[in-house]
This record gives sequence, C-alpha cells and structure tokens, in this order.
Amino acid sequence: MPPPLLIDLQQIDLSRVLLTREQIYEYLPHGFEFMLLDGVCMMDRKAGRLVAYADVHTDAWWVRGHFPGRPLLPGVLMLEMAAQASAVTARLLGKHLGFFGFGGVDACKFREVVIPPARLYLLSIGDEYRPRRIVSRTQGVIDQQLIFEARITGLVLR
Repeated sequence: MPPPLLIDLQQIDLSRVLLTREQIYEYLPHGFEFMLLDGVCMMDRKAGRLVAYADVHTDAWWVRGHFPGRPLLPGVLMLEMAAQASAVTARLLGKHLGFFGFGGVDACKFREVVIPPARLYLLSIGDEYRPRRIVSRTQGVIDQQLIFEARITGLVLR
C-alpha cells in the first residue's frame, strides 16, 4: 500500500500559477532540455513545502527513443524534476543561494509509469538544511495517484 501524499493536493488550487517556467529558471541554472519544470502552484515558505508541475508532452525530446511506439517518461528524468523542485524549495526559503548539484537519492520507489500527455506534480518538503547540503522528501503524482517517491540530497557546489 502506498504511503499518503506529502501534501494534500485536494486542498490546493492546482490551476494557480505562482511561478512560471521562466521565473523558476531565474532560481535555477538549467537550460534547454533540462528546463523540466513548467510551473509552481503552491509554496509554503514557513513549512518548507512546494508543489511544482511538469507537463509531459508527446513530442518531448526523449519520446522517440524511450521507447519507440510506447513512450515512458524515464525515471531518471522524474528524479531530476524532483531534485529541481527541491532546489527551488531551498532557494525560496532562503536556505541556500549557491549552485546545487545532485548529491544522492535514497528510499526511491517507482509505483507507476508516466505516459505522455500528462501533468506530473512534484511535491517537495525540505527536511534538512546544512551549509553544504539539503535533503528533501519528494513525490511525483498524477491524478492523485502516487507515481514515485524519493528522498533527494542536493550538494552546494563551490
């Protein structure tokens, strides 16, 4: 049985856009194909929580090869989306202003696949903020169904 969602999405206006794609990438250095998040629809700075989303399109760059005739969003891209949502959470909280690198993933479990077109919500709760690293609990959700869960570590790189 899957765990409960980290954030109750039924209590959120998912159509509200608090940060656009362009605004997200003012906080993050990613470019081109790695601008994976499309918006943020909920932020709670006090509790260190954020809900971002990624629109998974049928013409995405990875569709042609993963897998021909049956495109599945790669798990590593889902984890990258979660890491980016975690980094945005940390920056919005003012916890770190440096450059983040992917430091690790723990307790990762994929429960469903993502087939385009879809909107994947990325739930992030910051658990630990240290001078050189952050740790967040994350989940990916489509239509209230848990797709994946993971604990993401980000390193502040010099």
